[in-house]
Amino acid sequence: MTYKKIKMNIDFNKNNDGLVPAIIQDASTKNVLMLGYMNEEAFLKTNETKKVTFFSRTKNRLWTKGEESGNYLHLVNIKNDCDNDTLLISVTPEGPTCHKGTDTCWAEDNEPNFGFLSQLEGIIAKRKRMSEVEPELREDKNSYVVSLFDAGMNKIAQKVGEEAVETVIEAKDDNADLFLNESADLLFHYLILLKAKGYSLKDIVEVLEKRH
Repeated sequence: MTYKKIKMNIDFNKNNDGLVPAIIQDASTKNVLMLGYMNEEAFLKTNETKKVTFFSRTKNRLWTKGEESGNYLHLVNIKNDCDNDTLLISVTPEGPTCHKGTDTCWAEDNEPNFGFLSQLEGIIAKRKRMSEVEPELREDKNSYVVSLFDAGMNKIAQKVGEEAVETVIEAKDDNADLFLNESADLLFHYLILLKAKGYSLKDIVEVLEKRH
């Protein structure tokens, strides 16, 4: 992504110390990585070098993230809020962001999140693990998803094919409710197929990004 120098009206005088909060967000995953503070000089240096630079209150000087560790935050975009006193900075992180070695300062993995679909992937993963347990020891002995994993790859792939055909059939009609329900069935079974093959939505998104 080509970065263009940013000119914006930032109210550095709102606080007595001349600093504004800078929220750092991964441009790809949209996860919040850390919070830092910038004065005008830090903002200008960030704009110039394309590496996020803060004003360190403990060191009392400008501090480019990664200057010692090499874990730079490469600038993608900067947005100012409605009051011109808080920055949202999109970055591409090089390595972990937190000084403790974690991806974020909240000790979270900086993984893509697709909202409910990611929750659904988590449920499917749990069902897959359950299918690896002896039937008499399973918590849920009537799980449809577990039964698909029990049946094996051919059955799972067959279900995806069936749902794809039904989706195509409904696409040729004008019943929105039936089309959306068949589409949901197709996506659901596709997520099961991905998990059965050892992949996830993240892997598919990476392929699409490479094509873009």
